Amino acid sequence: MSVTDAPHTKDAFHRGRFYLLQPAAKGHRSGVDAMILASVVPNDFAGRIADLGAGAGAAGLAVLSRCPASTAVLIERSNFMTEFARSSLALPENNAFLDRTQVVQADVALTGKARGEAGLVDNSFDFAIMNPPFNMPTDRATPDPVKAEAHVMTKDMMEQWIRTAAAIVRPGGSIGIIARPTSITDLLDALEGRFGGLIIVPVQPRPQDAAIRIVVKGIMGSRAGLSLYPALVLHHETGNEFTDRAIAINNGLTSLI
Repeated sequence: MSVTDAPHTKDAFHRGRFYLLQPAAKGHRSGVDAMILASVVPNDFAGRIADLGAGAGAAGLAVLSRCPASTAVLIERSNFMTEFARSSLALPENNAFLDRTQVVQADVALTGKARGEAGLVDNSFDFAIMNPPFNMPTDRATPDPVKAEAHVMTKDMMEQWIRTAAAIVRPGGSIGIIARPTSITDLLDALEGRFGGLIIVPVQPRPQDAAIRIVVKGIMGSRAGLSLYPALVLHHETGNEFTDRAIAINNGLTSLI
């Protein structure tokens, strides 16, 4: 059965500059987190990016939408979500990205020869972005196994994903990650000795609220220190309207850093 035979939606991103087919009944659906992750990549980026755990491809396509000289490889383990990525790329509205995008079904946790044979070749990317599963196994479980695979972090997963990023990104290349603040210790431990010059940007729902996400950017092989940047605030103190900066990032009009 084609994924388009399953319940799905067709969603516009970046004010209609690209579209995604996304599952309506099961599986992971992308939104603001993916747009924030994509915004870690600078506006003038002109290299090759790996979107690790790409789902239907939201973050990778968002980079291509904003950075016209870039190319992307969308890497996803789930056959179900990989087919959504392929079907999204085949939409007529996404014709501009066809020659700049590759979809690879592979487990980000692969190592050594198996990783290379799956298409994740060492030192072959300029930037890796990732939105790894960040729910703990002790959190309330979803009955949807596809969604659980996308959302629940297994033991050593952060280490495995960053190890892969460090292998496939060229020296001097970059990594971008969005995660929950509770993951910061595991993140920093996994990044140590691999990526330096770290920049951390908290993401707050409102100015008076604690951060619900952190965005981390690092440079492969750098020995520079860590910087804590001003927070991205999504909404004003009251109401649900987005701030101007959040609107610009969500619509692919600017980079985060």
